[in-house]
Amino acid sequence: MHQRILLSIFTFLCFFSSAQTYEVQYISSSNGKVSADQSPTLVFANAKENLILNQKIKEKKADFPYEITKIEKPSNTVFAYAFLKTGEVVSASDKESIGKQTFEFTGETRKILGYHCKKAVTKINSNTIEVWYTNDLKIQGGPSTIGQNLGFVLEIERNKTSAITATVLKKVKDNGIDDLIKGQVTATDQLGYRDLLWKSRFTTLKVFDNETINFSDQSKSDEQVKRFANGTILLKKIKFPKITEGETIFVELKQQSNGDAYDRTGTVFFIPQDRSQSFLNGLENGVKTLPLYENGNGKQYYGIMTTENYYPPVEMMRFFTAFGINKFNNLQLKDKTWQTVSPYREDITDLKPSLSEKEVWIGAFIGNYDKGGHQVSLEITIHKSDQNIYRNNAVIPLFNTLNIMEMAGQEYSTMFDKDQGLLVEFTLKKDLKNAQLKYTATGHGGWENGDEFIPKTNSIFLDGKMAFSFVPWRTDCGSYRLYNPASGNFPDGLSSSDLSRSNWCPGTVTNPNFIPLGDLKAGKHSIQVKIPQGPREGSSFSAWNISGTLLGTE
Repeated sequence: MHQRILLSIFTFLCFFSSAQTYEVQYISSSNGKVSADQSPTLVFANAKENLILNQKIKEKKADFPYEITKIEKPSNTVFAYAFLKTGEVVSASDKESIGKQTFEFTGETRKILGYHCKKAVTKINSNTIEVWYTNDLKIQGGPSTIGQNLGFVLEIERNKTSAITATVLKKVKDNGIDDLIKGQVTATDQLGYRDLLWKSRFTTLKVFDNETINFSDQSKSDEQVKRFANGTILLKKIKFPKITEGETIFVELKQQSNGDAYDRTGTVFFIPQDRSQSFLNGLENGVKTLPLYENGNGKQYYGIMTTENYYPPVEMMRFFTAFGINKFNNLQLKDKTWQTVSPYREDITDLKPSLSEKEVWIGAFIGNYDKGGHQVSLEITIHKSDQNIYRNNAVIPLFNTLNIMEMAGQEYSTMFDKDQGLLVEFTLKKDLKNAQLKYTATGHGGWENGDEFIPKTNSIFLDGKMAFSFVPWRTDCGSYRLYNPASGNFPDGLSSSDLSRSNWCPGTVTNPNFIPLGDLKAGKHSIQVKIPQGPREGSSFSAWNISGTLLGTE
């Protein structure tokens, strides 16, 4: 249990004034190159303690979160302090890790800053760590906890590729950091410390926390979560902060069976509200209030494609539930230990222009007819990152045939039984450079001849010309057997969850395809999707859930 303690400056820096103190500055390098904008690591060391921080922390210019490490001598007790935000500091101690370090002593020597140094080598998580240390200073210390028992560490090299090297060493009378910690510190264990520090490095938006998605006329909305289509759809409004160019966004959903034993189609989506009509209108007033698409096959498809006054829901992640995970883990098989949670996580940074500083309705759907249904938790995380793959500033929803309102009368996506397939016309107000179609496709029809089990070519046409053609197919479904306790076993030795499928597996996410379309001029355009959908057999039929969002730079 956490305890609140008042940490005085005397306790934090005890004995620092009682012995000669050294200040050592270290610079990091990678493949021999030194980054010009780094904040040097600083070490203040004497016979009693070793204090590790960096220059920005000393100057009180560091961004949260940041850490200060103190190592007490001669016990080699490590005290870690994490500054999560203003007024929130957590700490943890470790008395064992330094004593457990083992080294191979090579006999090699060299001079660093004029000091005679020896080399020792250790292995940490398959990484080869070379430690250069000196005994000339008569004290122990260094820029990390590694090698604290050897002497004073002046360089640490990892895998011959990255290093941290002392560049300045001087005697000081005062460390100049007495006022860095003030007020209260929360003491915790090491696991709790690492978890709090890790979570403080990114922003978490909680959407759903252990909510039920089921099929029941007893399903009701509350102040936080709206429920539609007899409980198969959850909806919540989320306020996004400003998301900068150097940040990435992930959506993560965790799912368990709460009674439903079958593999089901699921989706996480948001509802654009940039036009006079939105998918929310259909949820509240009935699917037939949404724009209609017909292609001559006698079916009516509502709310699936863009019009002048309507955007369809934008898919953030397509996922498929496993066969009965957790609820049916009592169905035992020899040498199989079932997983208890299906985790689904996807990078959605390409959708940033539609999310940053916006208040957005986020939804989750799992198609099922079970009163127990499924339990889900959903969150969105925003991370500072050096990765900058997605540079688009435009997100234009074009189509989404996944019948999210299935349990409220929305037709299955069977329009590909006609040659026209799906034809979407749209108008660009501005030129769009480096246009891409973010396209997600899964085939359905769960019997021997259904499109779930038959590879089918998806052909995408831009303005009447073929832009992309491929066969969406997954052959790795057997990798997820341990997520599927209720998956039926067949006489041939296979399980249903093992079988290859049209771009999905029970218990997995379906990755989108990013189809390059080049530069598009302002004006009218069309996207057409054709798939040779299989014919009906009695009451069995095939369908294709496809979604498409246009990305690019205006």
